[in-house]
Amino acid sequence: MKYQFPENFWWGSAASGPQTEGAADVDGRKPSIWDHWYKIEPGRFFNGVGPQNTSNFYYQYKEDIALMKETGHNSFRTSIQWSRLIPDGIGEVNPKAVEFYNHVIDEMLKQGIEPFMNLYHFDMPLSMQEKGGFESREVIEAYVTFAETCFKLFGDRVKYWFTFNEPIVPVEAGYLYDMHYPNVVDFKRAAQVAFGTTLAHAKAVKTYHDLNLDGQIGIILNLTPSYPRSQNPADLRAAHIADLFFNRSFLDPVTRGEFPNDLVDILRERDFLPNYEPEDLEIIKHNTVDILGVNYYQPRRVKAKETMPHPDAPFMPEHLFDNYEMPFRKMNPYRGWEIYEQAIYDIAINLRDNYGNIPFFISENGMGVEGEERYRNSEGFIEDTYRIEFIESHLKWLHKAISEGANCHGYHLWTFMDCWSWANAYKNRYGFVEVNLDENYKRTVKASGKWFKTMTSQNGF
Repeated sequence: MKYQFPENFWWGSAASGPQTEGAADVDGRKPSIWDHWYKIEPGRFFNGVGPQNTSNFYYQYKEDIALMKETGHNSFRTSIQWSRLIPDGIGEVNPKAVEFYNHVIDEMLKQGIEPFMNLYHFDMPLSMQEKGGFESREVIEAYVTFAETCFKLFGDRVKYWFTFNEPIVPVEAGYLYDMHYPNVVDFKRAAQVAFGTTLAHAKAVKTYHDLNLDGQIGIILNLTPSYPRSQNPADLRAAHIADLFFNRSFLDPVTRGEFPNDLVDILRERDFLPNYEPEDLEIIKHNTVDILGVNYYQPRRVKAKETMPHPDAPFMPEHLFDNYEMPFRKMNPYRGWEIYEQAIYDIAINLRDNYGNIPFFISENGMGVEGEERYRNSEGFIEDTYRIEFIESHLKWLHKAISEGANCHGYHLWTFMDCWSWANAYKNRYGFVEVNLDENYKRTVKASGKWFKTMTSQNGF
């Protein structure tokens, strides 16, 4: 065995409630911003496929959890939908939702699969967005109440909690780049949402610790290393600025309890500092995470600015650096993302050297491919050898980091089964398990799922 992983390593995958559960308007669930956006702009979604049904986990969770066992999982992350558990965002708890999540958690434990539970995966209840989302103090407090409700209902069995998945994404996609609802292009408001999210996170961490539950709480960050085009000081500075905006804006406050000074200076110079109370900074300072989830898909390559932005254009982070396309880079052509396995090592070593070697796990890594059905073999399952090669090549670099002292406890693929992916809908498939939408959500394990079972049973390859 060339690549042996530590004992009790977490092997599994990740998903989210809104992307897999379906049952969007049954048993008391109320609309999230995704349901609303699809209703008013269905054309913004690939092939016009919206969030109503997704992958039917609400009805097929027992079958799916059995398949997790069959594909070698000992852990699995999903999320509790705020709009299902507390349909109005505040107020009454939905007993049907409590029943469903209890069944899911109990079934996972019965199958020997550790539940990792996330609280927020881009899915703001519409009623809360109407009050201002994370720009609003009222919504921040409502989120903390939602979190506390989850801890009290499920914390006796769920030992690993995560406040947010990729909190930078609703900031950049919803408030800068017009990729997600509410389709705002306003850096000042983006900064306010980022701060509000960080504060909501810290308050939830405090709430969890105050309950003295037997578990750990963290956050899931998509860390995307910023590589400079060259060692020229201007390129190095560009990479540093990109890192501040897209990585350290959340990584530093959740692990160190403070925002990077350089980032604060950039925002102050442009009058973009968010509104806050002095005690907010104290809450953030004293409520850091126990564990960190790291999502990694692609690197960010940058260079110094070559042309200046129009003085009247709305400010964007890219006004301070340019993105750089490295010649002859390895690509996933379907997603348009560079494949650069070494970055997973660089992330781990950065956490080791600059963040107190915080305990972490790879909470997402994966390869989305369009038109996978063309790889179906004579036995009727998809031969996704490209996915196996993708996972192996990343695990080799992760193994190297662990052997050099990085404090990594697990690896979760995105995702367990093909799922609905926001505005991309079902364009690209990521799962160990195929979901056939035309055959009543029929599940079929792909070659990668069979390989994962063999690999995890040996704890390496």
